Amino acid sequence: MKHESLLKRGFLVASLAACFCLPAGSAIAAEGINPDADEILRSMSSFLAGTKAFSLSADISNEILTSDGQKLQLNSHADLLVERPSRFHITRQGKFADAALFYDGAKLTLHGKTLNAYVQKDVAGTLDDAIRALEQGTGLSLPGADLLLSDPYKALTSGVTSSGYYGKAYVGGVETHHLAFRTPKVDWQIWVKAGDEPLPMKYVITTKWMTGAPQYSVQLSNWNTKPVIAASRFKFVAPKGAEKLETLPVDETGEITDKPEGK
Repeated sequence: MKHESLLKRGFLVASLAACFCLPAGSAIAAEGINPDADEILRSMSSFLAGTKAFSLSADISNEILTSDGQKLQLNSHADLLVERPSRFHITRQGKFADAALFYDGAKLTLHGKTLNAYVQKDVAGTLDDAIRALEQGTGLSLPGADLLLSDPYKALTSGVTSSGYYGKAYVGGVETHHLAFRTPKVDWQIWVKAGDEPLPMKYVITTKWMTGAPQYSVQLSNWNTKPVIAASRFKFVAPKGAEKLETLPVDETGEITDKPEGK
């Protein structure tokens, strides 16, 4: 009877583990850096940094809280063409605007298609320089910007206090490793493709100090690590009637608004 009770208890524990999709003995670290999570993140970062050109699509979900406490989800889509060390072309379609971003190693251009207006700055350097100039100069949120930098691992792990490896999961039908990391201000998760191409497939940031703990999520798809990209894709040609401005209006969610400031 005692053995029967133990067997029943063991079956119950195994059943609960299966129901909650947590593999028995999975390497989940409550405190400190989990070595499996760290190794996979390093592998992903090295692969991205070593990939000279790539294209992908991103579906972005940004949660906001209204003044009366209701949580809303704003969705947008982006397509990215990247050529290291110093060129990219990114288009983004959201609720309020249709925008394109160009960088050819010399000039950084942000074009608000709805406004038919653009901002252009001289930024000589690399992708890192362009991303820094964009965020500091406009406040625009670039989806998964850390993943485009020359050293993604350094950017991603800044301030990390603990991490965990949560086993295998599927994102968009692709088998991935599920990793989770904590910092004093945010928790973030990343799903990395299993196999020889450790590409990021999903990235979620939870702002835990804000009421409602809103999340920012990016799901990545249509990866091509050997694209053929014409050089002209990285150069901006102003469309007819486009107005050059000093700044483009960006709201608190990191989106270009549909009306210039003051109008």
